[in-house]
Amino acid sequence: MPLERLPLGPNELSAAAQRAVAAGPAKMMAARGLMPMSPADQAAVLYQLSLDSEHGVSEAARATCAGLPEKILLGVVSGRIDPRIVDFFVMLHLDKPAVLEAVILNAATADETVAALASRAGAREIDLIAQNEVRALRHPEIIGAMYLNPKARMSTVDRAVELAVRNGIRVPGVAAWDEVARALSGAPPQAPSPEVDAMFAVAASRLSGDDSALTNGDVEALSGGEIQELEALPPEVAQVQIDKLTVPSKIRLAMIGNAFARSVLIRDPLRIVALAAIKSERVTVFEAARYASNHSIGEDVIKYIAQKREWTKPYNVKLTLCMNPKAPVSEVARFLPHLRDRDLRNVSKSKGIPSAVAAQARKLLMQRSSPNK
Repeated sequence: MPLERLPLGPNELSAAAQRAVAAGPAKMMAARGLMPMSPADQAAVLYQLSLDSEHGVSEAARATCAGLPEKILLGVVSGRIDPRIVDFFVMLHLDKPAVLEAVILNAATADETVAALASRAGAREIDLIAQNEVRALRHPEIIGAMYLNPKARMSTVDRAVELAVRNGIRVPGVAAWDEVARALSGAPPQAPSPEVDAMFAVAASRLSGDDSALTNGDVEALSGGEIQELEALPPEVAQVQIDKLTVPSKIRLAMIGNAFARSVLIRDPLRIVALAAIKSERVTVFEAARYASNHSIGEDVIKYIAQKREWTKPYNVKLTLCMNPKAPVSEVARFLPHLRDRDLRNVSKSKGIPSAVAAQARKLLMQRSSPNK
C-alpha cells in the first residue's frame, strides 16, 4: 500500500510555516516558493499546501516542488524530516538518480516509499534497496515490488527471495510465491551471474510487447467451446531462448512477462513453472479460456483454472472444462448442470473424458427428460 499522505498537524509545523499556510494572500505566495524561510520549513509548507482544498494553491505547490533544483531537493530528502514529505518530493522526481539514492539511504524514509521506488526504479537503485536487508524483512512488500519490476537484475531478486525464505517470510503481492520460494528452497546461495542477468534482461525486454491476441476477446462468442491456440509465436518470442533460463528466471518471467511468454512457460515440464504462469495476475479470462480448452496442458494448470470462480463464469469455459479429461471431476460436477441439453449430450457420449463425468451427464439428461422432474 502507498504511504498515506495526511496533512501535517499544527505541532508538526513551525510558527513561520503555520503563518505561511494560513488563509490569505500569503498562502499563494508560499505555494509559489516566494516567501523567505528555511529549507525545512519550505518543504513542510509546500507539502501541506499540495493538499490544500483550493485547487489553484495545491497545483501551484506541486509545480513549485517539481521545479526545485536538484541541490535543494537533496537537502530536503536527505534530512530527518517527516516521511510523508520525503515521499511527496521523491515521487515528483523519479527521473533524478541522485535524489532516489538519497531517499533510499535515508533511514527516515518510510518503508512504503521504498517499496514504491522498488517497483519503479532502475537496476542500480534496486541493488541499493536490496542491500538494506533489515528494511526488506521488516516490510516484505519491498521484496515483492523488486520481484515484479522487470528492470531488477535476476541475481538481485534471487538474493532477496533467498533472504525471505531463510527467515520464513511470505512475500505479499507475488501470486506464485509458493513456486518462487520452492525454486530456491534448499539450494545454496548463488553468486551474482552476469550471464543469468543478461539472459533474463533480454527475455523481459522482448516479452513485454502487445499480447492482445491472447488476452482480449469475447469468450462467450467463441463457438462450440473450441478456443484455438496461435499457430506460431511472434519472432521476438521465438528468438528468446526461454528453455535456457534458470528455473527461478522462468518463474519470474512467467509472473511479469506477457501472454506470449506465458503461452510457452505454461507448457514447461516443471510443475512449478507452469503453475507460476497461470497464477500471474496478468492472466485474463479470455487467456484462461484458451488454456482450459487445451488438452496438452498440465493437470495442475487445468485444476487451477477450474477452481478460479471468476474464470469459470462464462458458459464456454464451463463447457471446455467439462470436455477436458484433465479437469477435476469434483469441479466438472459443478459445471454440468449449467450445460445446455445439446452440449450435455455431447459430454455424455464423449470417449475422451472420465467415465464418471459421462455418467453424470447421462443422469442429468434423464432427469431433465423425466416428466416428474
